[in-house]
Amino acid sequence: MPHIYIDADACPVKQETYQVAERYGLPVTLVANSWMRIPDKDWLKLFVVGNNPDAADDWIVENVKEDDIVISGDILLADRCLKKGALVLGTTGREFTAAAIGDAVATRELLAELRAAGNITGGPASFQKKDRSRFLQTFDQMIQRIRRKTTC
Repeated sequence: MPHIYIDADACPVKQETYQVAERYGLPVTLVANSWMRIPDKDWLKLFVVGNNPDAADDWIVENVKEDDIVISGDILLADRCLKKGALVLGTTGREFTAAAIGDAVATRELLAELRAAGNITGGPASFQKKDRSRFLQTFDQMIQRIRRKTTC
């Protein structure tokens, strides 16, 4: 049975993750730099890490296993989790894959350089209703893929 980890500090799809996880009976761990209110469910845990910017990422990577699912928009965290055999889903419903993660990391680095040079001043697009819908659909598909894999 996969475990779901949420990079929780800025995650806009926590409630959706709870609903899907409860439907499938999957455990969820939120990892955050500060305390946050979560529903009182025995399958739902919050782990608060230190204020180090990479503390949540490091904790997730240390604990994630093959076929677990990580919910995060962090490309570098996605890369680290994919190397451990986990599946990674971005908050907008984009699945990170081993085949595409190298391009995503390179694009991230290029955009960071352009922002630092002042060539790009805007941030990512705002989260929209279609992102939430795509997230739910892709999340369900990931769980089904893992379930088929473990029952074969």
